[in-house]
Amino acid sequence: SDGNDQKGNRGNDDATPTIPNNDNPRILIAGAGIMGISTAYFLARRGVPVTLVDPVGIAPCASSKAGGFLAKDWRDGTPLEQLQREGFDLHQELANELADDTDYRRLTCSAVSVDETKIVQKPPSLKVKNVEWVDRAVVGSVSMGEQETIAQVHPRKLCEAMWKFCEENGSRLKVGRVVNVELGSQNKAVCLVLLEDGTRIDVDKFLVACGPWSGEARGWFSGFDLSLPPITSVKCHSILIKAPSVLNQAVFFESDGALGDGDLEVYPRRDGDA
Repeated sequence: SDGNDQKGNRGNDDATPTIPNNDNPRILIAGAGIMGISTAYFLARRGVPVTLVDPVGIAPCASSKAGGFLAKDWRDGTPLEQLQREGFDLHQELANELADDTDYRRLTCSAVSVDETKIVQKPPSLKVKNVEWVDRAVVGSVSMGEQETIAQVHPRKLCEAMWKFCEENGSRLKVGRVVNVELGSQNKAVCLVLLEDGTRIDVDKFLVACGPWSGEARGWFSGFDLSLPPITSVKCHSILIKAPSVLNQAVFFESDGALGDGDLEVYPRRDGDA
C-alpha cells in the first residue's frame, strides 16, 4: 500500500489543516497564478497561512485561460515520467478534496488529420468514426488516450477553489506590485517586501512565483550578490467559443499546412466552452 486512503489522499496529508500557531513563519508569495496558489494551498493544509501578492488578483493570466488538459503517460520514457504521472494522480486527489468546484473530468483525446481540398458535402448528422464532432475534411484519426489516462480541469476554477480554502484558513490576498525587497543580516534572507503603493510587509520567507514575469525579480534584488535563473516563455493564442453541446473529446489537428500557419488544439470543457 502507498498509504492512500479511499479518497486518494496521501496518508495524513489531507485537506484538514492543523491549528495555526504563532510560531508559523511569515510567508509572502509574489504571483497569484497556479504555482503561487498551489504552494499556498499545500501550506494551508499544514496550518501555515501566507500573504499572496499580485498586481491583478487570482489567476490573472494563463492560469485562468489555459486548456487544463492532463495526460498521464505522455512523458513516459523521459526524465519527466514520474513527475507527469504523479501530477496526473494529484489532480484526481484535488478533485476529490475540492468536490465539483474545479470542473475536473475524464475524457478522451484523438489526433485528427484534415485536408481542406478533400471536403465533401455530407449530411450534418454524419460523423466520422471515432471522432466525436468532426464531419468533413478528415483523412484519418488516431486515438491519443482514453479516460484512464486523459483528464481535464478548469484552471481558473481550480485556482479559485484552492484559494478559497487558503482564505478560510488564514491566508490573505494583497493586490499590488512588488518593487523592492530588503535582506536581513549578512544579506542571506529577505526580511521585508516593499510594494508599489508604499506598503511594507515584514516576512521570514519570500517566494517568487510570477511565471514569465519572474524576471522582474532581478530588479527587486539590485545591489545584492544574487543570481536568478533565466525565465523564458512561449506566447500563443487562444479562442474561447460556446459549443452547441458538451463535448467529451480533445482533438489535436494535423493539417500539413491546410489550416494555415500552425495546427489547432481543441479542448472542450464541461461547462460547454471549447
